[in-house]
Amino acid sequence: MEQPMRFGTFIGPLHDPAHNPTLAIRRDLELIEFLDELGYDEAWIGEHHSNGYETIPAPEIFIAAAAERTKRIRLGTGVVSLPYHHPFIVADRMVLLDHLTRGRMMFGVGPGAFPSDSHMMGLDFAQARPKMAQGLDAILRLLLDDEPVTMQTEWFTLNEARLNLRPYSYPCFEVAVASAISPSGASLAGKHGVSLLSMAGATEAGFESLRNLWGIVEEQATKYDQAVDRSNWRVVGFYHLADTEEQARKDVRFGLQALMRFFAAGIPLFPVNKDADFSKPDEIIDLLNDTGIAVIGTPDRMVETIQRFKDQTGGFGCFLAQHHDLANREATMYSYELMMRHVAPVFQGSTKRATGNIEWIEAQGGKFIDYATKAWDAARQRYEAERTPKFVELR
Repeated sequence: MEQPMRFGTFIGPLHDPAHNPTLAIRRDLELIEFLDELGYDEAWIGEHHSNGYETIPAPEIFIAAAAERTKRIRLGTGVVSLPYHHPFIVADRMVLLDHLTRGRMMFGVGPGAFPSDSHMMGLDFAQARPKMAQGLDAILRLLLDDEPVTMQTEWFTLNEARLNLRPYSYPCFEVAVASAISPSGASLAGKHGVSLLSMAGATEAGFESLRNLWGIVEEQATKYDQAVDRSNWRVVGFYHLADTEEQARKDVRFGLQALMRFFAAGIPLFPVNKDADFSKPDEIIDLLNDTGIAVIGTPDRMVETIQRFKDQTGGFGCFLAQHHDLANREATMYSYELMMRHVAPVFQGSTKRATGNIEWIEAQGGKFIDYATKAWDAARQRYEAERTPKFVELR
């Protein structure tokens, strides 16, 4: 039996800079509470500093707040940008978060997605990936080794470093490496035997890269004698669902122009540019749907798209929704509900037995109705017989 797919969300977040930022952050917390009630498995929170849209600079702080409001949903850093931080501080904070959440946290890492962040901090963006690799090496040693760690690189030093606490999770919480188009993230995931977080859903090039990504993970895992599992591979997709495609198209007019502005400015190879004609939103929606990088439509179309992702990858463990403000709050929440109500069961098999049973009953040619009718008639006859007075002849 195939392992059920998990479902979650990836909260950059993506908020229109013209909107109240404090309210937007509170709405993100409310969303995670709602997803916890709906039965979603995971929520990942990003770290960003400069692009105007993604306004959470410290995902671990946000996760600590979200954990106090939820019961079962797992919460991940999506991701901590390792070149921005000393690895000792990162490891120390993640262990604290693991204890605070009683093991519900996940640690996602990446090089930092936006050159503007590096520019503002005076960092060389071209060195981000090598620095991430060095930082991850150090952090894993700090998390897993009881012996002190000494390590010297061009940008950080560890002198007999040892954390005060071991992770709450045994032997450690889950670690995931982000990957977009380049093979560096997949290579690191395989080298260390950790999970993979694929941010590939926003461009055709990213979708194409999924075809060979797991092969890179397995190749490196074999080279470094590590074990990897596809169930720990997460793929991020972009969608908004409604009961009809017409309604979905109406919904996303709320935030279409603002969101396309973000993607056009920050995502290489994105098919919609900043000069698109937003007086014709249906043409832009057609482009998003037709290129396969987004679903603006119904749950049936979403099922087809996730199956397309499965076919492209050969299989993965969790599908994450790229959270956005395309629609207003009410329509966005309903989109998440439709996903869990109609789409998730297809890939989890949760309705298979129930639908199998009703289909089996329907195929019996009405014999169970006959059984029930005869039983009711027999019960009625017994009742009538019992209530009819019986006369005894006296002699």
